[in-house]
Amino acid sequence: MKFIVCVKLTPDTEQLAEVQPQDVGSDDLGVTMVLNPWDEFAVEEALQLQERFDGTAVVVTLGGPDATEALKRAVAMGIEEAVFLSDPAFAGSDAWGVAHVLAQAIKRIGDATLILTGRQSVDGGSGLVGPGLAASLGVPFVSQVAKVLDVTATHATFLRSLDEGMQTVRVKTPAVISVSKEINEPRYPNFMGIRKASRMQYPAITAAQLPGLDRAQIGAAAARIAWTNLRTPPARTGVCEFIQGATVSEQARILVEKLIAEKVI
Repeated sequence: MKFIVCVKLTPDTEQLAEVQPQDVGSDDLGVTMVLNPWDEFAVEEALQLQERFDGTAVVVTLGGPDATEALKRAVAMGIEEAVFLSDPAFAGSDAWGVAHVLAQAIKRIGDATLILTGRQSVDGGSGLVGPGLAASLGVPFVSQVAKVLDVTATHATFLRSLDEGMQTVRVKTPAVISVSKEINEPRYPNFMGIRKASRMQYPAITAAQLPGLDRAQIGAAAARIAWTNLRTPPARTGVCEFIQGATVSEQARILVEKLIAEKVI
């Protein structure tokens, strides 16, 4: 069995509050770029599935030269095979364009049993790549996967985490799943893994090497969504005031008056 996990390089959100000015464009954030935290759960699950079902795990990413840092993190965690998609033609693609490119790369890899993605990315936050990938491949999609119960050559069974409770879903394979953070606890890379990742070569696969690629669906010209900026919301501030009164009833009356004055009630 082959488990393919799609990952992305995203800004370190802990550093975004330090960016000046706040309205800086998403291509010039001036912060450390890291493997998307949501994707770490997908990488970990691919590794566990590889061990459980005696399969292979492959990591795929798309982007410029810096995007290999996402692959390095996944390889340092234990992934053996990495695929790097990079071409000026991909630049400016929105989630649907990225999903189309990833789909053609997955077809090129071949024999996928499950394709895993994180729930969403911490920058775009749309969560559209997973369903877009499934639509482009013409396979089932299952979101919010909290546990992979079983995988066979023809079917896979999952436990989904929903607001209403847990749901068991069985679909045909190959399939695309987006995983939730309840699914596992991502491992930390060890020294040997980090060393292997740093020495590994990541040759770029270009648009010309993806025969099924429709160039009308990729790039800035085809994008239906564009970022204008990426910033942290302003810090919330507040003042704590203790209500004084001779009795509890008086304190309650003063509190109600203040809430009415502030139009809270």
